[in-house]
Amino acid sequence: MRRLFPVTDQTPAEPTSAPAEPGGRGDRSDRSDREWSLDELAEAYAYPALGPEGHWLRANMVSTLDGAAQHDGRSQPISSETDMRIFGTLRALADVVVVGAETVRQEGYRPARAREAFAARRAAAGQGPAPAIAVVTAGLDLDFSLPLFTSPLVPTLVVTGAAAPAERVAAAASAGAEVVFAGDGAAVDPARIVRELADRGLRRQLTEGGPRLLGQFVAADALDELCLTISPMLAAGGAQRISGGPPVAVPHRLAPASVLEEAGFLYTRYRRI
Repeated sequence: MRRLFPVTDQTPAEPTSAPAEPGGRGDRSDRSDREWSLDELAEAYAYPALGPEGHWLRANMVSTLDGAAQHDGRSQPISSETDMRIFGTLRALADVVVVGAETVRQEGYRPARAREAFAARRAAAGQGPAPAIAVVTAGLDLDFSLPLFTSPLVPTLVVTGAAAPAERVAAAASAGAEVVFAGDGAAVDPARIVRELADRGLRRQLTEGGPRLLGQFVAADALDELCLTISPMLAAGGAQRISGGPPVAVPHRLAPASVLEEAGFLYTRYRRI
């Protein structure tokens, strides 16, 4: 892993006519092309400092060079081992992971687990042992017998609209899920999701999609940061992009925060301007 942007002491030096002495100022062999520790990844992806009323929603997605966010309906085939380590790190830093119901069904979501490597960091930040999972759904078409609902370390939240089917709301509650209403009708208001979760103390927020949910956050101008892995693959076909839904009136511009590289994969972060 090496940092390409911003330039730091973990950015490989430009080649010189004479090789640097091992351990000398020009020797970057101990800083590049090696696996970063989880502590280094946690520092690289740390949330910004938040004020008393602040909250921060970041998205984590992966895309091929030709824009496919999935292959055969799943993101795993276009991912990498390091991408999954970053995926785990982002989860370990978050208070809550927000995900759409379709992604829960397709990816076989399970409860977030406590990880010893991040226990001290989470405790210092006033966080519980693991992030909550918040499933966004209008119809609550979910299997409430799955471990995500029956045996989470932290109770799973089901985020829906006030007009959601009453019997499905009751089923979610009976399974142990906390039902959060973030819309006055059947649909869910993306901006209200952020506020409702923040009001529950879940201010460091992470969404893992899918594309339709991310598109809703983008359209509502609720997204603060995008962590995008660019996979050095071509998929063709009709796979979804990382965000879907109606276009915004004016494209939202973000500013680059960092770019890491390993084995041809680019691990990028962009933040709202």
